[in-house]
Amino acid sequence: MDPIYFDHAATTPMRAEVVEAMLPYFTEKFGNPSSLHAFGREARTALGRSRDRLAGLIGCEPGELLFTGGGTESDNTALFGAAAQYGAVKKHIITTEIEHHAVLHACRQLEHSGYDVTYLPVDSAGRVHPEQLEEAVREDTFLVSVMHGNNEVGTVQPIEAIGQWTRARGILFHVDAVQSLGLLPVDLARLPVDMMSFSAHKIYGPKGVGALYVSKRIAIVPHLVGGSQERKRRAGTENVSGIIGFVRAAELAVSEQERNRLHVQSLRDRMIEALNRTVGPSAFTVNGHPTDVLPHILNVSFPGVDTETMLMSLDLEGIAAASGSACTSGSLELSHVLRAMKLPEDVMRSAIRFSFGFSQNIEQIDTATEKVATILRRLRKT
Repeated sequence: MDPIYFDHAATTPMRAEVVEAMLPYFTEKFGNPSSLHAFGREARTALGRSRDRLAGLIGCEPGELLFTGGGTESDNTALFGAAAQYGAVKKHIITTEIEHHAVLHACRQLEHSGYDVTYLPVDSAGRVHPEQLEEAVREDTFLVSVMHGNNEVGTVQPIEAIGQWTRARGILFHVDAVQSLGLLPVDLARLPVDMMSFSAHKIYGPKGVGALYVSKRIAIVPHLVGGSQERKRRAGTENVSGIIGFVRAAELAVSEQERNRLHVQSLRDRMIEALNRTVGPSAFTVNGHPTDVLPHILNVSFPGVDTETMLMSLDLEGIAAASGSACTSGSLELSHVLRAMKLPEDVMRSAIRFSFGFSQNIEQIDTATEKVATILRRLRKT
């Protein structure tokens, strides 16, 4: 059996069109965009065109985009940059318990620097309720950070409602949209968002490149210093080839968004249907919101079979899946997302994340589900 890759939420393979667009910028078009000569001008022109194209795709102005080294840097730049700009008189940040660690660890570091952070709870489906935000806000609240779609269970947050509420009160709103770009609509001309983070390698682009939208209505202090690149908001020579690939991947993702969304949703639905048929509805549980969920992520628990054992068994069968848990000293720690959802212990300890890609098919879903059923029968007999 050919290997089956169900870990697209972790990273995706680069599309051939993306590689093709990048190749010239590794060789004959290798100039530094900060250089004044013809080689530099060529690179600078390509960089400007890429910024224009990405801005057009997500509904913002080119000057509101800065390119980064990935989603983590984008999240860090948003939080540290806003804190440095606005934190002289206001010291309170609100986020959620289920954010990516790029946000959570940045908040922990800001706490060490004298900021107060409120971590909003979520319900059992992983959703934040806007009224909890209203209760948590203080006079010195200057920033709210809530992700668009969760990377572990796929739950989609009500960012439009949250953004309208924060904007009416003059509070900055940052959204981590790393998992949602290319699957959910992103129109920054309409969304009440001040900062939004993106990453290329989640949309079939290269690793090590991302972007941060920063509304022209606000200012942030640079997180990286040392040069005047990115309008003095992010120092360092731009990754021109990576940016070219990122923007090409974004163009393909946005133009094919509806088709790809429907396809991965059909794969997700098929796996749930197949699991009901092969192992029975009492043998598994789906984690996350039943309807407001990213179409490519399926987080499912098999109570009685721990996550690590299932992942290793799947790997031996040539099936790559994941858990949202952290790996420390060779063993898995319970997912902070599932803990925040307050799921039963046996559900948390048996959770597996399957995440699907546009090039996969129903046959792979059926093959993998049969393997899961075989593994469960074997493990539950031992």
